Amino acid sequence: MTWSEMQPLLEQACWDTLYMVGWSTLIAVAGGLPLGILLVLTDRGGLLQNLAANKVIGQVVNIARSLPFIILMVALMGFTRSITGTTIGVEAAIVPLAVGAIPFFARLVETAVREVDHGLVEAVQSMGGNTWTIVRKVLVPESLPSLISSTTTTIVALIGYSAMAGTVGAGGLGDIAIRYGYQRFETQLMWITVAILAVVISVIQFAGDYAARSLHRRGAHSGPAPKLRLLKAAS
Repeated sequence: MTWSEMQPLLEQACWDTLYMVGWSTLIAVAGGLPLGILLVLTDRGGLLQNLAANKVIGQVVNIARSLPFIILMVALMGFTRSITGTTIGVEAAIVPLAVGAIPFFARLVETAVREVDHGLVEAVQSMGGNTWTIVRKVLVPESLPSLISSTTTTIVALIGYSAMAGTVGAGGLGDIAIRYGYQRFETQLMWITVAILAVVISVIQFAGDYAARSLHRRGAHSGPAPKLRLLKAAS
C-alpha cells in the first residue's frame, strides 16, 4: 500500500479517534467529578457522612472498574443500541468508553480531593461556609493540579480503550491497525498507527503535566493565608 493510499485512511482514523476520546472524556469528567467528590463527602468524617451510601457508591464504582473493557462493550450493546441506534461506529463506541471511564475517573478524583488540607476546610466552616461553598471554593480549586493530572491519565487510558474498540468495528486508529495492519498484512501501516498513537499520547501527557505543574507552582507561591482571605471575601 502506497502513502497516497494510506494517508486518507490515517487522517480519517485520527479524527475518529479524537472524536471518540474527546466526547468520552467530557462525559467522564461530567460524571466522574461529582461521583468522586461524593465518595469523599459521604465517607467517615466527611461533610455529608453517610456510610451506607458511601459503601453502595463505592461498590458500584469498584464493580464497573473491574470489568475488562472488551466485556463491558459487549455487556452494554443493548444500552448502546437504545441510545445511538447501532452498536458499531464512532458514536456507538462513545457509550462504553464513557461508561468505563466514569468510575475510573471518579476514583482518581477521590484520591485528589482527599489530599486537600483539612485545615482549609475547617477554616471555611468556621466562616459559616456550607458544603457547596467548601466544594466550590476549597476542594475543587485546591485539588485542581491533581484533577488535571487525573484527566490526563483518563485521556491516555481512553485512547487505549478506543484502539481496543476498533477491533469490533468502532473505527479509529485501532480499526485501521486491525483491518489493514493485521488482517491484510500491511505491516507498515500498522506500525505507522502505533507511532501516531505514541506521539498523540506523548503530547497529551506533556501538556497535562505542564498544566498541572504550573497550577501547583502558582498555588504554592500564594500560600494558605492569601487563600483564606480570598475565601473570606468570596463567602
